[in-house]
Amino acid sequence: MDRGAVLISFFERILRDPRISATHISVYSVLFSLWQSSGTDTISITSHQVMAMAKISTGNTYHRCIRDLAAFGYIIYEPSYNRFVGSKVRLVEIESEGA
Repeated sequence: MDRGAVLISFFERILRDPRISATHISVYSVLFSLWQSSGTDTISITSHQVMAMAKISTGNTYHRCIRDLAAFGYIIYEPSYNRFVGSKVRLVEIESEGA
């Protein structure tokens, strides 16, 4: 998967998606950064790690954004429900509407 294309397709899509807020963009940017540096398709994350990097102070906001991004088709999210095991996230390359 072309990592640059994933980021470009995200920004192209959010221009037409009124559901996406600045907080969603912040969380997605952190996920992209972690994914970019991991070199793997699926990353393991913790809420505390992402919240600190995205400058989010409440767990409710974090969880809402993660669930929204998954529901809206931007990521695939597999929560672990175990504080010692990170949740799994995979970023989705969104096909452009013109393709």
